[in-house]
Amino acid sequence: MRTFMPALFGVLGALTLSVASAEANFSSCVAGLKQAAVRAGISPDLAARALDGAKPDPDVIRFSRSQPEFKTPIWDYMAFLVDEERVRDGKQMLRKYDRVLRDVERQYGVDKHVVVAVWGVETDYGKTVGEFFLPHALANMTCQGGRRADFWRGELIASLSLVQGGDLDLDELYGSWAGAFGQTQFIPSTYKRLAVDFDGDGRRDLVRSVPDALGSTANYLRKAGWQPGQPWMIEVKVPASYSGPSGRKAKASLSTWGSRGVVRADGRPISGGGSAGLLLPAGPRGPGFLVFRNFDAIYSYNLAESYALAISHLADRLAGYPTFRTPWPTDDPGLSRAERLELQKLLNAKGFDAGKPDGKVGPQTQAAISRAEARYGMEQTGRAGRKIYEALGGKGAAGGTGFRMPNIFRGLTGQKD
Repeated sequence: MRTFMPALFGVLGALTLSVASAEANFSSCVAGLKQAAVRAGISPDLAARALDGAKPDPDVIRFSRSQPEFKTPIWDYMAFLVDEERVRDGKQMLRKYDRVLRDVERQYGVDKHVVVAVWGVETDYGKTVGEFFLPHALANMTCQGGRRADFWRGELIASLSLVQGGDLDLDELYGSWAGAFGQTQFIPSTYKRLAVDFDGDGRRDLVRSVPDALGSTANYLRKAGWQPGQPWMIEVKVPASYSGPSGRKAKASLSTWGSRGVVRADGRPISGGGSAGLLLPAGPRGPGFLVFRNFDAIYSYNLAESYALAISHLADRLAGYPTFRTPWPTDDPGLSRAERLELQKLLNAKGFDAGKPDGKVGPQTQAAISRAEARYGMEQTGRAGRKIYEALGGKGAAGGTGFRMPNIFRGLTGQKD
């Protein structure tokens, strides 16, 4: 013990010095950011008010390394982004802002259902705009993000220029860890370039003005190459043995896709003009999609095909079309937001401690799921899927996914029609 204790104190001392050194480096970096902002034309007072008190934030870095668009199974991602609750709320927004949306369509040529779908996926129609103070979050990305420091520095200065120019107040700069903010989550440089004053009040306010946010989103999509009156996506099926071309960029005419055995999801032949790429996010056994130039415009909003699929499918649902005809090829599909919330309550009720139920599956909920899976003799994945949900007694919550088990799995699980 006598030899162990000095060694322990030595380790603790080294850790303390390491933390102190990291904080000093961060403070020095923030001081440099203030100077850079002033050189870019930001007033010293605004730079100080924005950056004084900035501290290292481990949550910013953690989120930057775990983006769900790239790590979440596609059926999970779609289940919580395009659930019945979001469809219902979106239809209410279509009615509430009908006049604004008709004006947006007239001016920019972008389909109103797509504009509202972006709003729904990005912030749940303005209800979840983000809790990070942008200057501090962007300072963290610049000073300890490890890459693209110049980009993050530019976004920080752009956010302050929006305040200095009178579009926003400093206390309105709250959004995501990556600097996206407002009703439809523009990053500051995009805000400067493409935001519009659609309500005519003299300010481009995407935080409090829904008309400005909807008009700006349509302006973005039009500048990204949106083609008025053209489709964005259609669901298709491919032959079970299909091994031909696929990918968003590998576009071909619809007649060419037809010659390769691709048909509409209901079995009808493909017809019409234009060219499209074929996406098979779950392989040939899952739903397939022919995606057009307008899908590419949606893709540019977040540079993730799963994201563009969610926007496109939600837009279709808002326009009155049904959910996908072909189910995802899994026996453990994803959960809606309401079902995720219920899952957390069930975990807590059975002593697995998922934390305060909020419908968000973070590390504590994942650990609780793993403990529950172990208790029920299941593979420990930590994933919020339907198997563990039903094992805990979940019956399906209001606003669910409308999921229907694929025929191939019904005999294995006992689920009946």
